[in-house]
Amino acid sequence: MAPSLIQKTERVVQSLVTMKTIDKAFSGVPALRSAELEIVPGEVHALIGQNGAGKSTLIKILTGVYRKDSGDIRLRGEPAMISSPGEAQKSGIATIYQELNLVPLRTVTENVIMGYEPKMLGGLINWRAAHRHTREILSRFGIDIDVKAPLGSYSTAIQQLVAIARAVSLDASLVIMDEPTSSLDDREVDILFGVVRELKNSGVSVLYVSHFLDELFRICDRVTTMRDGQTVGTRKLTDTTKLELIADMLGRNIEEIEAAGMTDFGGAERQLGETLLEAKGVATGPRLHEFDLTVRRGEIVGLGGLLGSGRTEAARALFGVDALTKGEIRLKGTTWKPGNPSDAIQDGIGLLTEDRKAEGIVPDMSVRENMTLALLPKLTRNGQIQTGRERELVESFIRALGIKTANMDQPIRELSGGNQQKVLLARWLATEPDLLILDEPTRGVDVGAKLEIQAIIRSYVERGFGVVLISSEFEELVEGADRIVVLQDGYSVTTLQNPGVTEDMLVRAIAHHHEAGHA
Repeated sequence: MAPSLIQKTERVVQSLVTMKTIDKAFSGVPALRSAELEIVPGEVHALIGQNGAGKSTLIKILTGVYRKDSGDIRLRGEPAMISSPGEAQKSGIATIYQELNLVPLRTVTENVIMGYEPKMLGGLINWRAAHRHTREILSRFGIDIDVKAPLGSYSTAIQQLVAIARAVSLDASLVIMDEPTSSLDDREVDILFGVVRELKNSGVSVLYVSHFLDELFRICDRVTTMRDGQTVGTRKLTDTTKLELIADMLGRNIEEIEAAGMTDFGGAERQLGETLLEAKGVATGPRLHEFDLTVRRGEIVGLGGLLGSGRTEAARALFGVDALTKGEIRLKGTTWKPGNPSDAIQDGIGLLTEDRKAEGIVPDMSVRENMTLALLPKLTRNGQIQTGRERELVESFIRALGIKTANMDQPIRELSGGNQQKVLLARWLATEPDLLILDEPTRGVDVGAKLEIQAIIRSYVERGFGVVLISSEFEELVEGADRIVVLQDGYSVTTLQNPGVTEDMLVRAIAHHHEAGHA
């Protein structure tokens, strides 16, 4: 048996979860090889690694979704065989997945108490007690909403916090959080971290899975890194650096990463060309009131602002999803009024949407079918798809973008998040748009995939095309954009010109206009 990679904790306390030498293969292909994980009571333990490193498989074995091929799992020191998610919950393990497993048409209360409804004599649900219980749980998050309203009537951020509230309400001893802050703004992240600290102080452990490495240093005690289905090791966050974690994930040394320019994808100064798009006073409805934007060839223009500031609504307006109620758009020097996204695609605009699961991929379709969706009119002759030309095109993009897939006919749902994102990016690059709008292009992908996607964006712009970059990561905007347009409550309020912009300057600009109002 291979020696354990897990560092022994200094606390003399029985481990809550111990997973040793876990193996798992799918169709003969190893997904986990002697993987290990140890979590002690009352700690916030991070689990990191690139997409495909084995994090999800390890968690699904712990929560009963998959069965291990071999290895040892213990809960509170006792051997455990968890064969279903229901058994995991009964064992005190609650999981909050990145793709929320809630029911939007049901009320907030129904989502929180589902499967654990308080009953009155006769078996009827005690709705008064249920609503009171839900309000009490949500109040721990600082959330005051109508718990009788459909969950789907609230923002994704609120839905995420409701999912966490449900897990907390189950009195779990371990709460697994998969990318819990991916849809939250800074204020909501602070609320979440407050709840995590409360769980920790009450003796509940949290397994925290995130691609945002900066978060780990704020909230986690230890971190376990995985690579290629194996556990690389476990570190105390107080004894490590961000660069060391990235080196562990990529299997490279720190000097290589520093020489490669880890996150700076802006590249060398580019020669800007003619104006591609100009928007003046654009409005579309209740969330976009007055938006101004200019994009030139060879330029990356960032859109910065808090959640709900109007960034995504601006993208939808430029792509013809939402009709303009006022304002003007000029495309390549001509007044342009898109009637729908088809017009935008035909006129040389592409949009990579924020939510790749709901608005991007078609999960049951293949990599090939997903990649060529926007290109079908050009691949069709006399009503028939030119399959030879299609397959040649798809194969070229798989090679060029380094998409890891068994073959082009593999269902896209089986790919890692980073590779799904590359397929969607290839979908739009294949249409050869003059202007590409990217809404959170690196959200939910690992460091390695993020670097690759940023390199693809850089090479695209260097060929003389234009990019509008929307990102909640201020670092990504500062290091990637030539200019940053700041939005507040549906208004574009200021523009910051690179080089010279810092994260602190961007934060101050957003905070200043947030406090002062758009006027």
